[in-house]
Amino acid sequence: MKVQGKVMVVTGAGNGIGRELALYLLSKGAQVAGVDLNPDTLEGTAKMARGFENRFSGFVTDISDGGAVLALEKEVLAQFGAVDGLINNAGIIQPFTRLNELGLPAIQRVINVNLLGTLFVTKAFLPHLLSRPEAHIANLSSMGGFVPFPGQTMYGAAKAAVKLMTEGLASELIHTNVKVTVVFPGAIATNISANSGVGSKINIDANRGSRMVALSAAKAAQIIVNGIERNTKRLFVGIDSALMDKLYRLSPSLTARLLVKMMGPLLQS
Repeated sequence: MKVQGKVMVVTGAGNGIGRELALYLLSKGAQVAGVDLNPDTLEGTAKMARGFENRFSGFVTDISDGGAVLALEKEVLAQFGAVDGLINNAGIIQPFTRLNELGLPAIQRVINVNLLGTLFVTKAFLPHLLSRPEAHIANLSSMGGFVPFPGQTMYGAAKAAVKLMTEGLASELIHTNVKVTVVFPGAIATNISANSGVGSKINIDANRGSRMVALSAAKAAQIIVNGIERNTKRLFVGIDSALMDKLYRLSPSLTARLLVKMMGPLLQS
């Protein structure tokens, strides 16, 4: 589905990949409904979209609140008249700690935002998308959704659920006008740690050396939008994500040991 002239809903549009998705979509001629929980960062995206003001609107919404998401769908349709595409990008990581030490509130929050938020937004907009001549849903899972990262077990579980939910949805919609993409970002240079409220311990700086080669958020956004335009079913964002997928298929136990060696020192004692 070509995005030019289409109306696209992007969650998590206040920063990181979501902000870059909104800006790249606008540059390609799309209209964008940017959704975020934080009004200040969403306003920041709106300021960066100057020149495209007539094609961008921000909507402050907690996607983990099902009622708020239903209201969002009505607000977006009232503003734009139609929606052609949905990118469920919003997500948070968990505190970097072992499952045994992870509190239930943190577990619930990670599941609510990553899994239920994606589900609520998809469910709210899907009936309308099915009425469009063509439409697209892209859900962001994670490299952590198919390989086990120590200290991010519940984040990975939520993202694995997003993966399977998206793949199941794609099968259910295979004979419809709605195409579906599941996206697996690898290491992306964003401030997801701070935005998740877990500090800056594992922030990745694209300009510093690291064993994990971080892709810029702008480049990640371009890959995602281009994948949507090609109706790609499974999209790996970053060389690390694609290589990790191959390695895990080849040897799950070896991959797990490598990740323990790489990520273990970051675990809270």
